Amino acid sequence: MEPQPLTDAEFERLSGLLARFDNKRPMNVEQLDGFLAALICGPELVPPSEYLPQICGDDMLLRDTINAKSVLQDFLSLIMRHWNAIADTLHSGEVYLPLLLEDDNGIARANDWAKGFLRGMELRKADWAALLDDEEHGGWLVPILALGHEHDSDPEMRPYDRLISPESREKLIVAAAAGVMGIYRHFEAQRLVQKHLVDNATTFRRSMPKVGRNDLCPCGSGKKFKQCCGKPTLH
Repeated sequence: MEPQPLTDAEFERLSGLLARFDNKRPMNVEQLDGFLAALICGPELVPPSEYLPQICGDDMLLRDTINAKSVLQDFLSLIMRHWNAIADTLHSGEVYLPLLLEDDNGIARANDWAKGFLRGMELRKADWAALLDDEEHGGWLVPILALGHEHDSDPEMRPYDRLISPESREKLIVAAAAGVMGIYRHFEAQRLVQKHLVDNATTFRRSMPKVGRNDLCPCGSGKKFKQCCGKPTLH
C-alpha cells in the first residue's frame, strides 16, 4: 500500500499529542522526525516496545487521561504513518527532507532534528560507534553531530566557537539529509540479515506427546503419571 504522508493538520495534531505525555525528555515533531530517521536508517531494527517509551515516557502517561485509549490509538497511527513515509523515501532512493520547524525569525536551525537523531543513536550505541570510527563512511555523521551539539552545555562538545552562519547552516542541513540516505544504504545489508534471522527463528515444539495426569506414566512404571513422574516434589 502506498504510504500516506501526514498533512500539515495531522502534524499539528501530532504535535499536540506529544505535548500531552508526561515525559522527562519531551520531543517536538522535529525531534521525532530525526529520532525516527535514526531508527529507520540505523544498523538494527528497533522494536516499538523499546523506542515508544523514549517518545511517550516510561509509563506512557497522559496529562489528561480522559479518552486516553483513543488518544493513544490516534497517536500510534500518526507515528506509524510518518515512519512508513520516511522508510518509503529512503527505500526508494528519493531525496530525504528532514522535517524542520522555523523559529520566531523564520529560520530553520535543525538543532532539534539533530538532537532527535542522536537520541535514536543512543538505542544502539555500539553499532553507531563503529560507524563513527569508519574512516570511509563516518563522515556522514559529522553534520548531524555538529547541529546536535551546537549549543551543548559542555563547550568542548560544541563544533564551533561562534554562531553558525546561515550559509554554513544550510550546507550542514543538506549534508545531514544526504548522510541519512548514505547511512541507510550502509546498514541495509546488516538490517536484512537481522530480519532474516528474526523471520526464520526456530520454533521449539514438544518432542513428546502431552501426558495427562491420569494417563500411564511414560517411564514404564505402570503407575499413573500423577502418582509417578508427575508427582510434585517439595523442596
